[in-house]
Amino acid sequence: MDYKTIMVGLALDRPNDAILKVAGDLAERFGARIIGVAASDIRPPMYFADGDFAQKLLDQEASAIESRLSELEAEFHAAVGKRAAAVEWRAARTLSVPYVLQQARAADLLVVGARSETLVDPNAAPDPSDLVMQAGRPLIVVPPTNEWLDLRSVLVAWKDVREARRAVFDALPILAAAKEVTIAEIAEQDGHRADALWHVVDVAAWLRGHGIAANTIVPDRVGRVTEQIEQIASNIGAGVVIAGAYGHSRFREWVLSGVTRHLATESRRCAFLSR
Repeated sequence: MDYKTIMVGLALDRPNDAILKVAGDLAERFGARIIGVAASDIRPPMYFADGDFAQKLLDQEASAIESRLSELEAEFHAAVGKRAAAVEWRAARTLSVPYVLQQARAADLLVVGARSETLVDPNAAPDPSDLVMQAGRPLIVVPPTNEWLDLRSVLVAWKDVREARRAVFDALPILAAAKEVTIAEIAEQDGHRADALWHVVDVAAWLRGHGIAANTIVPDRVGRVTEQIEQIASNIGAGVVIAGAYGHSRFREWVLSGVTRHLATESRRCAFLSR
């Protein structure tokens, strides 16, 4: 199994160099095509604006959005045009997350930039936290400092739940391309380490059936999962962390677990997230 179509979501309010480089790297590795997507909608005019003045503001913003989307299209083609089997551009004047969610049907994998803000402007960029919970496709979240998809060492942050099983399956092409794979589980309560050891051994055996050798780690220390995952990733020099996206709906809003939130917003390395 390989990724045949990579979709990359561009931001209007910041550089897209990192995500375009990672998307291009993926396309070269897997002989894939790339679809670039971007969207932004007109913000409501200021409350004191009305009549012709309000319409003038709306027209100016619509023109600015169209201009920025054209700039992004040119940037996209220049960055990945020679790295992918084929390229396609899709853009619209609408909110970014609903638009990217609709377009995700055409892709195997989404690539977006990490966003450290608590609230992401829906007119500027797709929020990776929203996408990973709703897209039905795996997501690679790229920090702005990354220059490429470093697969020399890959960490699987395991938890024995459905989301982790889905993530590891979706990441098989990444795992097969990695030079070294490590599976780690953090026991969250005292007395659960033996179970965790059994879990990672089973996952390693399953990966061997796919021709992928993997190391296993279960620290003696209990709890502080996000901190320990980050420490293990640093120790092994992981360029990518693979994890299930855990969360639940509260008042119709997705609330992510600490690990998922960290990987989607704060990690210094690429995160492969799936649900």
